[in-house]
Formats: sequence, structure tokens, C-alpha cells
Amino acid sequence: MLTTGKAILDVAHERNFAVPAFNISDYAMFNGIVDISEEMHAPLFIGIHPDEVRHIGVDVIAAMTQRAHRSSVPIAIHWDHGATYEEMLTAIKIGFTSVMIDASLQSFEDNVAISRKVAETAHAVGLSVEAELGTIGKTDNEAEDGSDTIIYTDPVDAVKFVQATGVDSLAVAIGTYHGLYPKTLKPELKLDLLKEIKDRVQIPLVLHGGSGNPDDEIAQAVRLGINKINISSDIKAAYHAKMREVLADAGLREPNSIQPPCIDAMKAVAAHKIDLFEAAGKATLY
Repeated sequence: MLTTGKAILDVAHERNFAVPAFNISDYAMFNGIVDISEEMHAPLFIGIHPDEVRHIGVDVIAAMTQRAHRSSVPIAIHWDHGATYEEMLTAIKIGFTSVMIDASLQSFEDNVAISRKVAETAHAVGLSVEAELGTIGKTDNEAEDGSDTIIYTDPVDAVKFVQATGVDSLAVAIGTYHGLYPKTLKPELKLDLLKEIKDRVQIPLVLHGGSGNPDDEIAQAVRLGINKINISSDIKAAYHAKMREVLADAGLREPNSIQPPCIDAMKAVAAHKIDLFEAAGKATLY
């Protein structure tokens, strides 16, 4: 069932679980993620970053939306970390049902202005909008953008931001980084900060950079009100680690020989995340 991000997250917010948002970079990965979500009866965001859209091509989005329409679980096709208003118009035009405008590196006033403009436009055509306040970290150039040091979300500013923009969900900075954590960097979430934000802001909250954080911290974050968690690096690392292993057989050349075990490795990680976020079985709520 193809639907909007708001339709999915409103239920997660009410029932206190988190929906996985898996970033995919090709159609085989997309099919694998939908398959495991259907097997586990879990709602799903398919996250696609502008760089990934350029990589797979906009024509693939139509095929994804058709698969989502036929799916037994609710699926939102989500434009992840859009940087400009023009990108939001592109996302609307080519079939996305949920968009994220990320102006978190801009001033508070500029972030409010563009997020409000995106929300007004997207809502006019029935789509949902996520924005970001505060900035998560960045570990390498393979990941989405971020800051060298985390700019934590201010709870008072979060209230003002949501009221001023009308966005449907808010990505918060509570201690995560995009990418895979190096050994020199210890993942640590500010759960007290999360609780204060959730107490003040009564809309679904989103956690970006969810790869690599300890399971117990993520589970606590879900209990404290995170309703969507973006996972990109963890599933891609599993996918490509298996691919390197498979490609050790120099005789293999066909994608239908190489990719299936890679998809299975990715699905195993995705299944763990679905359970961890308490999303398994929740598709029955929709």
C-alpha cells in the first residue's frame, strides 16, 4: 500500500514504535527491503537521497511506486535530505509521497522559512514533510552531509520551529552521526534531551544516523518517542561486504548470481532493525 509519511508516522506516534527508513541505491536493494518488510509485516519508508536519485535515475521511481501500491504493508517513498525548494518540486513531480527538507546548516530563521514553504506546497498536494533542527555529525564523505561536531537540538527552539513551519515530523540531533563510526568515536545518545523534546513537541520525531549505535540505546530512544529511524550505512555495509566475498569467485559475472546472497545479507540486518524498532507486525494497524 503506497501512502504518505504522515499516515505511517501518526500511527507510530500514537502506538509508540519506530518505523525503519531504509536508504536504497538500486532496484535490487529496494525489492529486498520490501520483501523483508512484507515477511515481517512492518510499515516501511524507502529513503532515497538526492545523490541516490541521480544514481538510479528518476524513471525507477515509477516502478517503485507500483510495487508499493501492490505491497501488503504501508510504504512511503521518501526524498531524504532535500536541500532546496526546487528539489522538493522534483520529488513531488516524480512520485515521492514524503519529503524531507534539510536546512539544518542554515540559520534558524532561514530553516523556518524554507521548511514552511515546503510544508505549504507539499500539504497542498497531500504529501507529508519532515524537517531537521540541529545537525547530526558526519564520519566520512560516503555519508550524507552533517557537521564536524553535533549541534544538538534545543527543545525550546523545537517548539517554535514546529509551530512556525507546520511540518509533520521533526528530525532531531541527540548524538548520532551519518556513516559508520570509527573506532575512535563512541556512539552515545542524549536520551534526557530526547525526552525533553518529546515532552514539548507532540509530533513524530525522527532519528538520522541510526547505523552503529548500540541496540540498547536505540531501544530506549524508541520507548522515549522516536518514531522513525533512518538506516543506510548498516544495510549497505552488509550488502557490499557480502558482495566482496562473492566476487572472490572470479568466474561469476551475472548479477543474478552475484546479488542474491548480498540481498540476503542486507535483509538479515534489516530484519534485526525492524525487531529492534518494535515495527514487526505493526502493518496490521493500518
